[in-house]
Amino acid sequence: MKKFVALLLAVLMMVPMVSALAASEYDVTEPITITWWHAHEDQLTEYLNYMVDKFNTENEFGITVNPVYIGSYAEINTQFIAAASTDTGVVPALVTCNTSYPASYGADGLCEVLDPYIDAYDYDIEDFGEGLIASTSFDDEQIALPYLISTQVMYYNKTAAETEDITMPKTFDEIEAFLEKATIKDEKGNTIRYGTVFGGWDYWYHEMLYKNNGCQIVLEDGTTDVNNEAAIYITTKVKEWIDKGYAYYAYGTGASSNMRQLFWDGGAFSVFHTSSLYDTYVTNVAASANPFEVGMCWLPGGNDGETFKSEVGGSAILIPAKASQAEKNAAWQFLMFMTSPEINLYWADKTGYFPTRASVQDTPEYADYLSRKPAMADIVAMAKWINPRNQNPAYDACGTLWRHALAEIFNEGAPVEETLNDLAVEIQETLDDQ
Repeated sequence: MKKFVALLLAVLMMVPMVSALAASEYDVTEPITITWWHAHEDQLTEYLNYMVDKFNTENEFGITVNPVYIGSYAEINTQFIAAASTDTGVVPALVTCNTSYPASYGADGLCEVLDPYIDAYDYDIEDFGEGLIASTSFDDEQIALPYLISTQVMYYNKTAAETEDITMPKTFDEIEAFLEKATIKDEKGNTIRYGTVFGGWDYWYHEMLYKNNGCQIVLEDGTTDVNNEAAIYITTKVKEWIDKGYAYYAYGTGASSNMRQLFWDGGAFSVFHTSSLYDTYVTNVAASANPFEVGMCWLPGGNDGETFKSEVGGSAILIPAKASQAEKNAAWQFLMFMTSPEINLYWADKTGYFPTRASVQDTPEYADYLSRKPAMADIVAMAKWINPRNQNPAYDACGTLWRHALAEIFNEGAPVEETLNDLAVEIQETLDDQ
């Protein structure tokens, strides 16, 4: 009996030791330098360097983060997949990616599963909210963290809206009357101010016009209804507006910069874009020849008057599964720092993105943030409608096919129904091949 009791005590004494060993698996045990691939352009370098320098100076582990600008999200995606998919490729310890990519990365096992790190450090993942958690998860496992988050919006000339009594549309069927009032033409009928511009270089900017009215590029069962009655109706109406000179579909080389410049110069009353560029729009309009107040509003929703969903945009940050465990541990420390409430609000403020941590919204700093960015308040108030992107790994490829087809319809005169029917076949083949 005494031997049994002694053995039992010994086993019980080992339990905390096992827990300690488990936690220490994710600890940083010696100084290390890690590389972070990112897509943040020159205008953000000052703020990025501030955060990295702050971490490098203040962390107690001797971690040095080396940020490396790779290029656009698409360029990072190409290089990351190439490096992570081969035995000889060298991956960084951290990668910034567009929020459309985690699903395909998760399906291919390219990301480190973060749940053990979250548990080991009692990290408050719930502070991000259900939608943002889902957008950075795959198969109910956390494979990235929300980082710089945005959503689809319309920017508009608020000064002209007030002067000309123009009301922004709340539903799809309100767009036509809005465009008729917001468009200005000369005596010959040539458009000198478009009512709006649709961002056609990325399907994300306008897809909610379709989704909120019953058209899905990819359905949950792995099929598409991109050519259903709603899709034909919406596409036909947009084509009518473009043909009448009320709007245009910005597509091709330089589409993004051309659209922005047109708005800044007063050649467009409104544009469909991302909330992350709020600061950019305000700054450039203020510096234009004829400055005006920039408004920002939620996209027109469903004709039912109740459906106003949008999708998460911006970027997530992840740890490649192929990195060494020492690199992963150091990367996790930097991940926690970069997504902490303090840095989260700082980064959002300097970039124009959303603060992603709910805990910052009751702070004096957040109130000050809104006082300097008043148009953001209306968007944040609708944040409950922000949803994860479709998690089908082939979604991005299907969306790309869709925007190309729309360009053929809007800019080249292709027939609506026939083109959408052909597109549905092509999308279904893409879905069946994955």
